[in-house]
Amino acid sequence: MTKRMSPSPTPSTLSFRGFGVAAVCLTLLAGGTGTWPSVALAQPAADTQRAASDTDLLKDFIHFTRIARFDVAKGVGEQLLARQLAPRAFVSLIETSGESDRFDETIARAMRVGSLEPIAAGMYRLFETGRLEAARDPKEIAENISKLTGTVQGRVRASARLRFAGEYAVPQLLAALGDRDQPALRAESQRVLAEIGSQAVVPLATAMLGTEPAMQERLADVLGLIGHRSALPFLGDLRLSTSVTPVREAAERAMRRIDAASVDASVSGLYLSLGERYFQQSRDVTSFPGEEFQLLWSYARATGLTMTGVRTDVYHEAMAMQLAERALQLDSGDTRALSMWLAANLRRELQQPAGYQNPAYASDRRDAMYYAVAAGSGPGQAVLARAIDGRDTLLARRAIDAISRTAGASALTASISAENAAGSAAARQPLVEALTYPNRRVQYDAALALGAAQPAQPFAGSERVVPTLAAAIRDASSRVAGIVTRDNEQYQAIRSVLEKSGYVVLARGGSLAELEGPIAEVPAVDLLVAVDPNPSDVPVMITSVRGTPRTAATPLLVLTTPEAYPDLRRRYDTESGVAIRPLAISSEAIATTAGELVLAASGGPVTPDEASSYAARSLSTLRDLAVARSVALPVEEAVLPLINALGETQGATRLEVAEVLSLIGQQRAQVALMDAADRASGADRIALLAKVASSAKRFGNQLEERQVRRVLELAKGSDAAESAAAVAVAGALNLNNLDLLPLILGGRSQAAR
Repeated sequence: MTKRMSPSPTPSTLSFRGFGVAAVCLTLLAGGTGTWPSVALAQPAADTQRAASDTDLLKDFIHFTRIARFDVAKGVGEQLLARQLAPRAFVSLIETSGESDRFDETIARAMRVGSLEPIAAGMYRLFETGRLEAARDPKEIAENISKLTGTVQGRVRASARLRFAGEYAVPQLLAALGDRDQPALRAESQRVLAEIGSQAVVPLATAMLGTEPAMQERLADVLGLIGHRSALPFLGDLRLSTSVTPVREAAERAMRRIDAASVDASVSGLYLSLGERYFQQSRDVTSFPGEEFQLLWSYARATGLTMTGVRTDVYHEAMAMQLAERALQLDSGDTRALSMWLAANLRRELQQPAGYQNPAYASDRRDAMYYAVAAGSGPGQAVLARAIDGRDTLLARRAIDAISRTAGASALTASISAENAAGSAAARQPLVEALTYPNRRVQYDAALALGAAQPAQPFAGSERVVPTLAAAIRDASSRVAGIVTRDNEQYQAIRSVLEKSGYVVLARGGSLAELEGPIAEVPAVDLLVAVDPNPSDVPVMITSVRGTPRTAATPLLVLTTPEAYPDLRRRYDTESGVAIRPLAISSEAIATTAGELVLAASGGPVTPDEASSYAARSLSTLRDLAVARSVALPVEEAVLPLINALGETQGATRLEVAEVLSLIGQQRAQVALMDAADRASGADRIALLAKVASSAKRFGNQLEERQVRRVLELAKGSDAAESAAAVAVAGALNLNNLDLLPLILGGRSQAAR
């Protein structure tokens, strides 16, 4: 699945040694790619004229937006953004302009105006980035920690800023928490850590497992105060591993405070439950939604607590893998943990940006497929089950690839015990389930894997394999889109855009329910577009799309009003497979967005080269099944699609289709081959006549009388090669003397002449 992100400061790797605040040491390591810049919050005196001009532009933008002169506000806002102020300088501009209160309200108002939305969004991002840069600056954090024991007003302000810094402030707060010389500071640091909440859990838990017993006890108490479930596996691990009674009691006390039932749960199971939340990319385990980087944590007594910035694209996968590894260390037989690790690693590889040096996955480690293949078919099937339930098309394809490399027929179709969508264990056949997955590539990949294995006996779902292979020959490159709108003019406009992009567009549906019939008639729907739905209906629509088997993996583009756009976009900005755009965007923007959405959700439309590859592989598989006279996967079920393909394909592909038809003992197959040969000419006719002869050798004469006469006519023709091919057909047909007499007499008379 794809994660959408907006720019944010790149975190450096920071190491905090010891627990005394005075001993805090900042070390820049290779894990980060930059530092927080030190930008003065006040404008230099030499830039007074520029600052005044910036202030005027800001005030004008606020004024004209509030009096609804959006045309003027647009021009002013564009001028201000064009000056490319640094984020922290922009924050300073807001704070020194006297417009702080009105700025937030004005931005919210401008976001609801189509022409101002991009400008307001740009200003908002600039302001938020500046605030984050300031709050996360290690010097600012250290200064605010020092104020925690100052005046009441200073403590309140410092606490608020540290809470805003969140996870970035934890290492220095941890150092203060261990400062035995300042008990007041220790107490205040503990209070602030508890107020930071969920963002503090993983760094504190990481330190807790590695530090000395006294600090372990204190950190267990802090995690209990925070009360977030993410702490449970770490507390359970500490309770299990420590030999110090007060530490064990503190860990158990914290667990009971968070969830009393967790005390009796297996620690590996707790790690696995947390890993599942990371694998599902739940918001409660995402510290900085929408940002480019998240933080990974490590702890060593020599170096202290260390943060490493990692791209959000691969952060959740890194955490899921770490937690699965610990679960496996505690219970090596936990197959769920193994499948999670394999799935997270495969998805990491899919989502990792090109050229990115992932600090959580060393460059000298083997690729993800190596481990997926090594694990065997059982874990591979479990990975596929995860992908199917999560509607993760790209992961499903990787899982099928891994399974097909190692599994025999019995393993491919065997039931495994895996969680179903409801989260309970069930007997499942994931590869068979993939035959009805709502994406063509997954269907074709599954059918090819099952067909190549040539199972000896039919199995539940086996009747879908051969028709799917036949469909891959004709329909692999087709693109199907559905449009949900009650307005016919809107439908025609969007339809025109999609058809220019190569889509076949289904009939208009005023609702998803009205599209059920057309959707049922196609193999899969590649894109859905909802035009101007009632904003309050959008959540229900998204739920319906995801809850309908035929569209569960289909990307959805929602075109909505300018007023509803900001709120809907913020709500679904990180939702995989969903894009929200204003109704008034251009045709080019619609086409671009649709392309990006389909690419992220399923790898993009099937290309002509891919379609050719699918056709060739499917034909090869069908030929092998026909030669083997497969009982489980009878090729006869594909005869009608193959006959249709014979008339629609050209060149080598058509000859491969003819080869498969020549192996099917049905009259309509032989009749179709002869009709195709009759319509062809030259080398194509000769090649197709050879396929007719092959069919006749295997199954006898099944041609119609008109076709027998045509064979004899061709046999008497003047083209030597063509007549030789026709004679071979006549011989294979084993015609009676009466049928052969015209040919014999015709040949004698020509010889006599």
